[in-house]
Amino acid sequence: MPVANGPPGGPVEAPEWGEPDDGVAGDEPEALSGPPSELRRMQVAAEQHGARLDKALVDLVPEFSRSYLQQLLAQGLVCLNGAQALKASARVKAGDQLALEMRPTQQSQAFRPEAMDIDVVYEDPHLLVVSKPAGLVVHPAPGNWSGTLLNGLLARDEKALLVPRAGIVHRLDKDTSGLMVVARDRATMDALVALIAERKVQRQYQALAHGAWTGPAHRSVNAPIGRDPRNRLRMAVVDLAVHAGKAARTDIDLLGSVDEGCWVRCTLHTGRTHQIRVHMASLRHPLLADELYGGVPTGALKRQALHAYRLAFTHPVTGAPLEFQSPLPEDMRQGLALWGLGYNAP
Repeated sequence: MPVANGPPGGPVEAPEWGEPDDGVAGDEPEALSGPPSELRRMQVAAEQHGARLDKALVDLVPEFSRSYLQQLLAQGLVCLNGAQALKASARVKAGDQLALEMRPTQQSQAFRPEAMDIDVVYEDPHLLVVSKPAGLVVHPAPGNWSGTLLNGLLARDEKALLVPRAGIVHRLDKDTSGLMVVARDRATMDALVALIAERKVQRQYQALAHGAWTGPAHRSVNAPIGRDPRNRLRMAVVDLAVHAGKAARTDIDLLGSVDEGCWVRCTLHTGRTHQIRVHMASLRHPLLADELYGGVPTGALKRQALHAYRLAFTHPVTGAPLEFQSPLPEDMRQGLALWGLGYNAP
C-alpha cells in the first residue's frame, strides 16, 4: 500500500512563523514506478450526499490526506459511477460508486525516516528544541522530497510517525540557521500551535546586513507583506489597498555598525514569509548574501546572514518557563570578525 503524504493524525494548519522555508509546494508530483497500485471500491453514504468529491474521499479513505487524494484525482485515478472523475469540486450523491487507484507519488513517499544528525538542545516527553543548520530544508516540498528535517525526525523517534508533519509547528528558511520547537505528541502540537497563534512565543534573530546603520538604535517596522507584484518568487512590503498581503511587525535593535554594514537583533511580532529579510531590505539594509532581496555574498557568508538565536515560551504541558539561546554559527562570526565586531557575539 502506498504511504500517505503525511503522518496520520489529521491535518494541522501550520501558523506562519518567522522565516518559513523556501520549499513552497505548487507543482503536482508525478507518479513513480515501484510498488503496485491498490484499487479500492466504495459507496457514497447518505451523510456524504451533496459533498465535494475530494471531501467525500477524505471521509471514505481517512488514512490519506486531502492533498494526496486531489493529486490522484488530477492524474485520472478516480472513477465516479464508472467514469473517470477529474474535478475535485464535483458533487456526489448517496449511493454513488467510487473506485480509487492509489499509487505512490514523490510526495507520498517523502514522509519516510532518514537517519541524520540532529542537534537537540532540549528534550522531554512532550517536545524537542533543535538547532537547525543552514542548508537543511525543514519539510519535504518540490525539489526537496528527501533529506529534510522531517525525515530525520521520523528516523530519530518512532513517536513522530503518529504526529502530523512529525511535530513540526513552524519552519525556517533552508538557509536560515537556528532554534525550532518540535512537538512529540498531538496534544502538545495543538497547544504549541495555539501559543504561536496567540503570540505567546518569543523568538529573536540576529542578522548581518549591508550598509552602515543610521537613525535611532531601535526601530519598529510595521509594514504589511505580500507577494511582490513584479516578481512572484519574492515577497515585498505592499499597499493593502492595492495588493493582497498581511500585517507584519518586526522590532529591530542595533548591536553594532561599521561602514560596511550593521549587526542587528530582530524580534518578530508576526511571522510572515521572509519577514525579516523583507523588512530589512525595505530599510535599505538587505542581509548579507541574501541575493533574492539585494544582498551580496561576503567572505564566508554564502547564505543569508540570519540566525534564530533565542526562543522562549511557557511549556504547554508542565507550565514551566523555557528559554533557549543558540550561539552564532561560524560563518556569521567570521563576518563579524571582518568588521571588528566579533568580540561582542554571544
